[in-house]
Amino acid sequence: MKTKKITILTMAILCLFAVSCSEVDKLLTFTISNETTFKINNGLSINTPFDVATPDVTTNSSAEFKNNNTDADLVKDVTLKEIKLSITSPADKTFSFLKSVHMYISTTADDEIELAFLDNINSSANTISLTCTSQKLDKYIKASSYKIRTKVITKETVTQDIEVKANMKFKVTADPF
Repeated sequence: MKTKKITILTMAILCLFAVSCSEVDKLLTFTISNETTFKINNGLSINTPFDVATPDVTTNSSAEFKNNNTDADLVKDVTLKEIKLSITSPADKTFSFLKSVHMYISTTADDEIELAFLDNINSSANTISLTCTSQKLDKYIKASSYKIRTKVITKETVTQDIEVKANMKFKVTADPF
């Protein structure tokens, strides 16, 4: 009987601990949003991979960390939560010309890793959501800036330049200690 009471008490304490840890993680988790734009030039060869030049993305992570009552040293986990590409010009263009897109992230100090991708694109919309990788992005988001390299493969001839905006949302979890 005494063993049964100890077991029940132990299980209750473990459950309480598990619930409280997940609640603390929720309190210490927030989102950082960044965006960049790039241009897909006309005249690309069909079915040939092409790297698109993307300007450096300046992070505002220090300010975001401060606004969320944390510090870069306490950030324990950053992952890409969502990335959406939207055609900003020409206004009537859709992603029907695109076969695949892969995006990579790097800094001057850190190696390039794949950030997100979408293959076999079959969209008649001017906005698409990419599949995010599960890569840990702590060191990239903590940096003052990072580079995005975009590799596209077209399935149609591009007859005019296409401007694309990438909206990225990063999930950040900080350590309370």
